[in-house]
Amino acid sequence: QVQLVESGGGLVQAGGSLRLSCAASGHTFSSYPMGWFRQALGKEREFVAAIRRSGGYTYYADSVKGRFTISRDNAKNTVFLQMNSLKPEDTAVYYCAASTIAALTSTPTNYPYWGQGTQVTVSS
Repeated sequence: QVQLVESGGGLVQAGGSLRLSCAASGHTFSSYPMGWFRQALGKEREFVAAIRRSGGYTYYADSVKGRFTISRDNAKNTVFLQMNSLKPEDTAVYYCAASTIAALTSTPTNYPYWGQGTQVTVSS
């Protein structure tokens, strides 16, 4: 099984930047497509971004396209989410997840492995 741990969240003013990290404990990390999701208070979990094992193919939600960048370092078993031009509506708990489906997907049920989440708060 895969264990995932997110870090890098915090409080930032609107227009600022944060970089989230997701560390995988297993040695099969490079075999899994990875995704980022977020969940705001009182809201359902929302897809943010996904990346294939090669790192050459990415997929973003329209709400973050052009502002967020997903990347991965397979040698370090780590996935990143660089978040720029942050807005108050980006405030949420951010989760990384691992999928066993080769195609990039935004469906949470296609991701069997999840981290514990890291809080991102953007003030106005």
